Amino acid sequence: MNSTAIPGPGSGPARDAVDAIVDQWAAVRPDLDTGPMAVYGRVYRIAREVGDLVEREYRRYGVTRGEFDVLSALRRSGEPYTLSPRELSATLMLTTGGMTGRLDKLEKAGLLARSPDPSDRRGLRVTLTARGLEVIEEAVGAGLALQHRLFDSALTEEQGERLGDLLRLLMAARPS
Repeated sequence: MNSTAIPGPGSGPARDAVDAIVDQWAAVRPDLDTGPMAVYGRVYRIAREVGDLVEREYRRYGVTRGEFDVLSALRRSGEPYTLSPRELSATLMLTTGGMTGRLDKLEKAGLLARSPDPSDRRGLRVTLTARGLEVIEEAVGAGLALQHRLFDSALTEEQGERLGDLLRLLMAARPS
């Protein structure tokens, strides 16, 4: 990561679009505390912009972000890289209908295989193929390399860890 210190008030980066929105609200509703809007607005914009960039990286490997998520869940499960469709749906917070479409496309591309579950006659198992494993290994590496380039150009390692801790606090406080 770079070695710049956390900027003090007024010495940070140039003003951005979120500052303009906060300023507009301050002009028409000076009674509002827009501090949270500034944080969440930037989190949203960063997530959207970086998500789009990462998705372009994944497309180089022939998969969308949603398909990457399926392959990634299978890879993270460890050898033999097999989960049931229900386990995948729960991990990715998708309906079974949404999952079926992704599985169909990935199976047709030869990146995963579906087979009967030997312990449940009605169940299926979804397994990464050798090609699927190759694709996810390359795609996750490329996506992380991009994220590192963006992250390391803006924050020191300590700043990144602190930001991660602060965002974890915000995540824990969100409504259920």
